Amino acid sequence: MKQTLCAICAVLLPSVCLAGARHFTFIYEAPTSPPGSFEIENYATTRFTNGFTEAVFRNELEIGITEHFQASIYFANWNYTRRGADRGFHYDTASIEVIHNLTNPVTDPIGISLYQEISGGRRAFESETKLIAQKNFGPLILAYNLTLEAEWEDESLREHNGEIQQAFGASYELSPRVSVGAEMLHEVLLPAWHSSEAENNFFIGPNVSYRGNRWFATITALAQTTHTEGEADYQVRVIFGVSL
Repeated sequence: MKQTLCAICAVLLPSVCLAGARHFTFIYEAPTSPPGSFEIENYATTRFTNGFTEAVFRNELEIGITEHFQASIYFANWNYTRRGADRGFHYDTASIEVIHNLTNPVTDPIGISLYQEISGGRRAFESETKLIAQKNFGPLILAYNLTLEAEWEDESLREHNGEIQQAFGASYELSPRVSVGAEMLHEVLLPAWHSSEAENNFFIGPNVSYRGNRWFATITALAQTTHTEGEADYQVRVIFGVSL
């Protein structure tokens, strides 16, 4: 009996200890935050096209509502760009996000969560719907996201575009504090929702995550393999989170 309990703890403990931490930056994980918890997460994504192009920032307050439901407020989505006449700092939108967890990636055959984000700003409105799937095999974490984005921009929100995105990641916990892995991102851009004008972009690269007692930091570096003109050749994202 004692040996059985030890084996169960060895499988479950890494995932329990790291609840709330992010093993990936471009991929969401299925578990939600514990009820009553508060966490601040700051995102910084830097994109390079023939040198530095832009940096995008997001500032999030994440709140655990129930054991299977969390909500977030992004107070500011903003960026700094060096492209053409738009160079400088720009406020983009604010967002509300909810995630509902259906199954557990450790105890169930697969962990599933549903995600919805609504963003709004001056001359901008966006909806992002996501299916999150995850499976933990002890220290190995596999995660998959399928995302549908719809955005409306410009005067009277008359410009509308879509995007379908798939993301897959693997992360291995070297210790309770450190994990390393890789992320892959496939984007299908649909200008005005016209499939005949669709652009396919594929990115891949490594990540590393470190977890402190009440904070974590995760970084991912992706390189574009499709060589789409106008898209970033490289992008680096850092997420720094602190539990309150």
